[in-house]
Amino acid sequence: MNHRTRNLTLILISLFFLVLITGCGKKKEPPRPQEPPEIKSVTAALSASPASIERGQSSTLTWNTENADQVTLDGRAVDANGSRNVSPARTTTFHLVAIGKGGTRQADATVTVTEPPTADITPPAITLTDEQIFAQNVTDIYFDYDRYDLRPQSQQALATAARAISQHPNWRVRIEGNCDDRGSTEYNLTLGENRARAAKDALIQAGVSADRLQTISYGKEKPACTEATEDCWQRNRRDHFVLIH
Repeated sequence: MNHRTRNLTLILISLFFLVLITGCGKKKEPPRPQEPPEIKSVTAALSASPASIERGQSSTLTWNTENADQVTLDGRAVDANGSRNVSPARTTTFHLVAIGKGGTRQADATVTVTEPPTADITPPAITLTDEQIFAQNVTDIYFDYDRYDLRPQSQQALATAARAISQHPNWRVRIEGNCDDRGSTEYNLTLGENRARAAKDALIQAGVSADRLQTISYGKEKPACTEATEDCWQRNRRDHFVLIH
């Protein structure tokens, strides 16, 4: 074997062993792919305490969120967690929105507003005196010229008077008969007495005890007016009632 052939043989042998040694070495594992970061879900909660108030009172809104990058309450940016006092004038629903990589979550809370109870504005009962009650229920009655019989409206007025007198056992009543200024004094005293007795009889028939009534005639001595006119004379032809305890 010549020198050149020997050198070539040595080179081939060296390459063989180099390949063999390299092939027997441990193979390296390829790098594992990195897992993407976990995306957590967004949560949102909103509550109102108290949930029902009277108008003018306040309620506290409290909210909590997780994994949110942006939080709004009724369209205004707020912290991820917090609270706020509100005093709505009417029933209102508040709206919370939380937005993050994990999605969007919304929550609502309603504050019910009621009207405060109205104050009792009933005026206190007015207690009338006996004199006021008497004046409201026992009124003068009037007569035709030179007559002492009762007109229909006078009978109605006496019926009302009898009810009021019967409801007040402590009342005593004086009936005063009056006349206009025409005729003599003696004649008008008699006419006035007849007018007073006519009223007394009607009250007794309506249930008033006779011992609670007394009569007197003033004739033409106590005129209600002094003009010589038919209107004035009519005003003087009357029975007037006085409460005498």
